[in-house]
Amino acid sequence: MPTIADNLQHVYQQIHAAAKLACRNPEGIHLLAVSKAHPASAIRECYKAGQRHFGENYLQEALLKQEALADLTDLCWHFIGPLQTNKTRKVAEQFDWVHSIDRQRIAERLSEQRPANCEPLNVCIQVNLQDEDSKSGVALQDVAPLAKSIMALPNLKLRGLMAIPVKSDDYAVQLGSFTQVAKLMRELQSSTQLATLDTLSMGMSNDLQAAIAAGATIVRVGTGIFGPRQPQT
Repeated sequence: MPTIADNLQHVYQQIHAAAKLACRNPEGIHLLAVSKAHPASAIRECYKAGQRHFGENYLQEALLKQEALADLTDLCWHFIGPLQTNKTRKVAEQFDWVHSIDRQRIAERLSEQRPANCEPLNVCIQVNLQDEDSKSGVALQDVAPLAKSIMALPNLKLRGLMAIPVKSDDYAVQLGSFTQVAKLMRELQSSTQLATLDTLSMGMSNDLQAAIAAGATIVRVGTGIFGPRQPQT
């Protein structure tokens, strides 16, 4: 049976191969290990293999893991799930990144609740490409106004965009969706002249190659590293 370290190495090989095909430097593509529904012990094993950035979808689950792994002081925690207003304080206090900003009120609360002794919170706006009711995110036409609002908040640093397109096994469909996000990012960079806009968080195990071809700078992989999710009790 392959270990988490074996799986991690395999995912890095996939990233390097996809970067080579896209004529990109693989050092510009960062792996976010999605650790939701996996125990703290699995994160510790992944850490020992060299991984430092971990993504969590559920706050209470994440807080328990953070407590269990408090001795690993160089972990970087990313919140990547939908965020409700009653959860923002703990996210503002305990995370380094939030990928799922989808409305101004959430952004305002995160900025207000970010501890004064912490660096500004890195955030991405989640884009809902196909206006799917089942997914969080901002419609394409609403991204620019939200970006300008976030830029005015003192304790947030807008880094870029995140997207979860409609699932498809067709490479052309995958590439088309990710290319839309990349185009929107270029438009934002041009209109805002914001130097910190440098992040496209998109692509998972099944569409990693297309995401990298379109310009992803963070790819989010869970099952490919940790194996199937454990059943929730």
